[in-house]
Amino acid sequence: MNNIIIDNGIIFRTDNKFHAGTIAVSNGKITDEIPNDAMRINAEGLYVIPGLTDIHFHGCKGHDFCEGTQESFTAITEYEAMNGITTICPATMTLPENELARIMRAAKTFSESNPSLIGINLEGPFISHAKKGAQNPAYIVPPDSAMLRRLQSESGGLIRVVTVAPETDGAISFINDAKNIARISIAHTACDYETAKRAFESGASHVTHIYNAMNGINHRNPGPIPAAFESGAMVEIIADGVHIHPSVVRMTLKLFGSDRVIFISDSLEAAGMPDGEYMLGGQKVIKRGRVATLSDGLTIAGSVSNLMECMRLAVTEMNIPLEDAVKCSCVNPVKAIGLDDSYGAIEAGRIANLVLVDGDLNVKCVVREGKILPPEISL
Repeated sequence: MNNIIIDNGIIFRTDNKFHAGTIAVSNGKITDEIPNDAMRINAEGLYVIPGLTDIHFHGCKGHDFCEGTQESFTAITEYEAMNGITTICPATMTLPENELARIMRAAKTFSESNPSLIGINLEGPFISHAKKGAQNPAYIVPPDSAMLRRLQSESGGLIRVVTVAPETDGAISFINDAKNIARISIAHTACDYETAKRAFESGASHVTHIYNAMNGINHRNPGPIPAAFESGAMVEIIADGVHIHPSVVRMTLKLFGSDRVIFISDSLEAAGMPDGEYMLGGQKVIKRGRVATLSDGLTIAGSVSNLMECMRLAVTEMNIPLEDAVKCSCVNPVKAIGLDDSYGAIEAGRIANLVLVDGDLNVKCVVREGKILPPEISL
C-alpha cells in the first residue's frame, strides 16, 4: 500500500462541511499520523471528498452486472472507479432464481479479491406486474423469504437491499421476515398510502428510485411517497436529469432532508458507450444521447449516466448545494446499506477512498483502498 499525504485540499469533513487541511493515508486507511516516505499531493484549489458509492445501477461500459462474469465485474468496477465511484452495490434484474443464484455465486467470488464490490441490490423479482417498468414480467414472482435466504447464502451475505411491491400476495409477511436478512425497499409498486404505511411499519425502510415505477402523489390518494416521508425511510433518486425534473429533485431534498436522500445512477451497460442498441435483462434498449428506452421508444430503461455525472449535474444544473450533493452521493449510500463504519467519511480509521475534483467537479485524482489509480495526476 502507498503512503500518501494530500496537502492544501478543501476537505469534506464529518460535519458535512468543507475545511482546508491535510489528509494522511497509510496501509490503505486514513490516519492521524503522518507516515514516513509518503507521496505528497498538492491539492491546492481542489475539493477532496469521500469516494462515491452507487447502490443502484445495472452496468456500464458495455457490460451488465447480470452477465455474472469476472470479466464484466472487472470492467464495471474499473469504469466506476475511474469516475470516482470507488465502491459499488449493483442491482440485479428480474430473472429466474437459478440465474440470480449464478450471479450471486460469481459476485461472491469476485468480492473476495476485489473490495470495490460491497453489496448487491436485488431489484427483482418480488415486484408488481402493474409497475414492472423495464423489468421482464415473465420472471416476476410473489415475495419469498426462503428464496431470498437461498440467494443470500449463495452471495455470501452480499445482498444489502431487496425491493418488494407491498400490495403483492404475502408481501407484508415477507417484509416482517426478510427485514433481518437485508434492507427492505419498496418500488415497482401500485400500492396505495395505507399499504405502503403497513410496509414501513412492518420493517421496510427504503424506497427504490422514488417517483419511478410507483403511483405519484395525489391529494386524495397520496400513494407511497407520503408514507415514505412519514416513516423516516431513506429514498433513492435518479439524478440524471432525465428521470426526474430538477425542481422535483430540489423538492425531495427539502421534503426528506439531505440526510435521507440517496443519489443513484440506475445506469445500464450503455453508460460510457456511444449511441446504439444494448441489452437490459434480456430486453433490447436503445440509447440516444442522454436517454435510453426499450424498443417501444417510450419506456425509459435506466440511465446512461454514472453517479459522478449525476452529482455534477445536481450541483451545476439543478442548483443543489455541493455539500448536499456530496452527502447524497458519498455518505448516505453507505449509511443506507450499513457500511458507514468503513466508508463514506474522511476521518482516521476509515478506508482511504478519496476523490479530488476541481471547481467544475471534474475528477483529477482517485485514491481507492489507499492507492492512487491510474492515470496518476501530476499535481
